[in-house]
Amino acid sequence: MASWNSTPMEVTYQVLGWVAFVSWSISFYPQVILNFRRKSVVGLNFDFVVLNLTKHSSYLIYNATLYFSSAVQKQYFHKYGSEQMIPVAANDVAFSIHAVLLTALTLIQIAIYERGSQKVSKISIGIIVAVWLTAAVCFFVALSNHSWLWVICVFNSIQVCMTIIKYIPQAIMNFMRKSTDGFSIGNILLDFTGGLTSYSQMAVQSIDQHSWVNFYGNIGKTLLSLISIFFDLLFMCQHFLLYPAKKAQQIPPNSSTSEERTWPTVKSPDHDHPVRSENV
Repeated sequence: MASWNSTPMEVTYQVLGWVAFVSWSISFYPQVILNFRRKSVVGLNFDFVVLNLTKHSSYLIYNATLYFSSAVQKQYFHKYGSEQMIPVAANDVAFSIHAVLLTALTLIQIAIYERGSQKVSKISIGIIVAVWLTAAVCFFVALSNHSWLWVICVFNSIQVCMTIIKYIPQAIMNFMRKSTDGFSIGNILLDFTGGLTSYSQMAVQSIDQHSWVNFYGNIGKTLLSLISIFFDLLFMCQHFLLYPAKKAQQIPPNSSTSEERTWPTVKSPDHDHPVRSENV
């Protein structure tokens, strides 16, 4: 396996990786906290969460297997060359584990909090069933000739597809409601930061190694960053430009009430001070 040519590049790579990990990991908490405070999940698209769980589970299988399995690493080096570096870092594995746990927690909130008439669509259920059936078939196909690199690449492809699909229901829901209320923008801002730093981390490794194998050797991570950045920009546009939160109208404390404004005053012939007229 190749080693780093530049110590500053290696340090930068590690720093960017853990910044991506922190940003992506913290990005789950604004939505969880918002749900907890409101005791409601209205405004959060359930398809987004369910598809997200499948996405992160697939990504965890890919990252953990390639990072820990010497057999899979051997197959990777055989395919891309022994002078290459493994395109999965410790922060990738840590993020995937954390993401699965927090997404599962969000599903628990959906089960226990007020959710109105929202439910998981049949289309999303069908997609999830088809995805896991496909993954099971691929696993048994790989079992006969031990094509483990191929099968985890299938899981990597699944997470890319889920990344594309999972954002669409929430974007459509925001469009239909003309509002982003109930969907945390904090989640999006942190996700955007994670996507930028993750892509930058891969660029640093490629520059140090004078090779772009890192990008297509782990095409899932590359596309994950780019797709996340694209949809995060879309959600930011919806939240800040298209459907900004409406400020509650407040009555100034010194202003009169509506009742007082509708009662005109007239002079009484027997009194020096004005009185309210009963009929005007």
